[in-house]
Amino acid sequence: MPNKNGKWIEPFLGTGVVAFNMGFKNALLNDTNPHIIKLYQEIQDGAITPQIIKCYLEKEGETLKSSADNGYSHYKLIRSRFNNSPNSLDFIFLSRAGFNGIMRFNKKGEWNIPFCKKPNRFAQAYITKITNQAANVSNVIKPGWEFTNRQFSAIIPLANKGDIIYCDPPYYGRHSDFYNGWAEEDEYLLFNQLKETEADFILSTWHHNDYRKNEMISKYWDRFNIITRNHFYHSGGKIENRRSVVEALVCNFNIDERVAKHT
Repeated sequence: MPNKNGKWIEPFLGTGVVAFNMGFKNALLNDTNPHIIKLYQEIQDGAITPQIIKCYLEKEGETLKSSADNGYSHYKLIRSRFNNSPNSLDFIFLSRAGFNGIMRFNKKGEWNIPFCKKPNRFAQAYITKITNQAANVSNVIKPGWEFTNRQFSAIIPLANKGDIIYCDPPYYGRHSDFYNGWAEEDEYLLFNQLKETEADFILSTWHHNDYRKNEMISKYWDRFNIITRNHFYHSGGKIENRRSVVEALVCNFNIDERVAKHT
């Protein structure tokens, strides 16, 4: 990155995996999914600790193993409880016990992923893995990092010269919505805000696959630096269920392509 002294800004945080590995002292991290933001806020202020997560998952995991319908009964209980009164611990449970690790909400903002059908899901080794991840994240998050739950259009104007904005929005034309949809109007607004910002920016998107191209590239983004790379999209465990997608990294500063290929 050209400057690690500025602020790392993500209008579309998602899991936070990029931000947590960038090594910036200052960060503004935003997502429209309030459950993700609340979880990281509570880890940041110590309201949720690895030990709290461990005790919670041990308790709910034992109940899951012995509940009716091969565990599905307890999963539905947690899902209903979360949809009526969301909390971060139930959010962790659902994200780890839902089918195929998918995170999806209906138009009412309710969790609507079915059970993974594994009543022994929370074995001790898996609980340890989750709590270790929480411990690692709590060590990475700095006290001054700001987590917000707003629209991306409210975040980008807050960037200043020397900051870096990293955008990984929902992809136009790819129907995999996790909390919000994405239309061309959103892409156009994002383009105009990034075009006007004094900060540097990076945009992750898809370039093309075997059947079509991302028309937004030529319509908006081709005035900036574009680096492409092949990526296998896993739609199943078997190698024959993988298909190649070419992803694009759009940025408004020069970046060594040899570095980008290894990120």
